[in-house]
Amino acid sequence: MEPRPPHLSDRPEPPGSVDPCLPADEELAEALLALAVPFGEVNGLLAARTRLARDAGLRTLFEEALHTQAAAVGTLGQPAGIDRDWPAGVADGAAFATLLFTALAPRTRAHHRALGVPPEVTRSTLADLGRQLAVSRWRGRPGLGNPRWLTLHFRGELFHLGRLQFQRRRLTGAEAAAARAAGLGEWSLQVHIPDHCGPLSPAACDRALDRARTFFPRHFPDEPYRSARVFSWLLDPQLADHLPPESNIVRFQRRFAPLRRPGLPPQPEDANPLRYVFGDVDRPLESLPRDTAVQRALVDHLRAGGHWYVCGGWLAL
Repeated sequence: MEPRPPHLSDRPEPPGSVDPCLPADEELAEALLALAVPFGEVNGLLAARTRLARDAGLRTLFEEALHTQAAAVGTLGQPAGIDRDWPAGVADGAAFATLLFTALAPRTRAHHRALGVPPEVTRSTLADLGRQLAVSRWRGRPGLGNPRWLTLHFRGELFHLGRLQFQRRRLTGAEAAAARAAGLGEWSLQVHIPDHCGPLSPAACDRALDRARTFFPRHFPDEPYRSARVFSWLLDPQLADHLPPESNIVRFQRRFAPLRRPGLPPQPEDANPLRYVFGDVDRPLESLPRDTAVQRALVDHLRAGGHWYVCGGWLAL
């Protein structure tokens, strides 16, 4: 039988339950802080919780989305199901995606415990909720800028291991064929580089990759990951023309062999690095700060008429 959707009016489940629900009042504040939600966001989220409890139509939308996401915990490659503007047509609705993930967190933690995932890995993985709120605020847009991204964390598809995040992927189509031809198999970890986690130093990356090499065979023994891949503006080889050869970014690039997505010619994506480095992609280039070598490289290259690209790379595990 399919599990009943959790209702906000229900009493909180006893400790150890995997039925996700939203606690009230100070318990909700504690749940938010456990997910690294910034203090400045808490009062607004508590007010949104009150609105949710009073609005039957909104509550139904919330419970349906929560039921869908709870059913996807433990799956791999499911559609994310949460759009950037969810819930559509709701005034001041930016808080509700955060509440949705907060209600989903008990189910995710229970799934991690069943896999034997260490609590510190669970904490750091789910803390990306708070990080994404901080990043959105830094970019001038309150709420979650991309709730679709966080579904990877909360259904157990992505794990934060030190400086890097690793997403479980089973390749398909041309990607899988290319991987098999290289003797690497169709299982590959997608590497993500989170914001606001300190320098991308070689030592930090070494530790993260070493953790991944032991973490995934231990907790996912049926998924033989033999390679890792990354697609990022940080792998644009033009950066090496602007940065010192021993800079963290250039040394990060040297870890990876070039990788192109089959059938997808590279397209300029100038807004991508500007968003990650400056937050605001709409400011005139001449007004952007030039305090670091990366900032100067990005701006000078664009002002000279160049473009930046999201490039791919892979390494064997």
